[in-house]
Amino acid sequence: MTMKNPNKNKREKKLSEIIKDGYGTPAQLADILDLGVVMLFYLEEDTFSRREVQSVVEALKGIEGWLREG
Repeated sequence: MTMKNPNKNKREKKLSEIIKDGYGTPAQLADILDLGVVMLFYLEEDTFSRREVQSVVEALKGIEGWLREG
């Protein structure tokens, strides 16, 4: 019988809340992160809107904050 780590469950629940509140679904967050990868390859002036870049930065900062809580 294995015991589950209550802190892991709490972290997973927190991440699920962050995703739901900020992005709606994991797939929508994945789309934003995928766009971020594309941006890193092709970022030139007038390629992406300021808002698109800000959305990716917000997603990355949210994940970074969640990881640091751990």
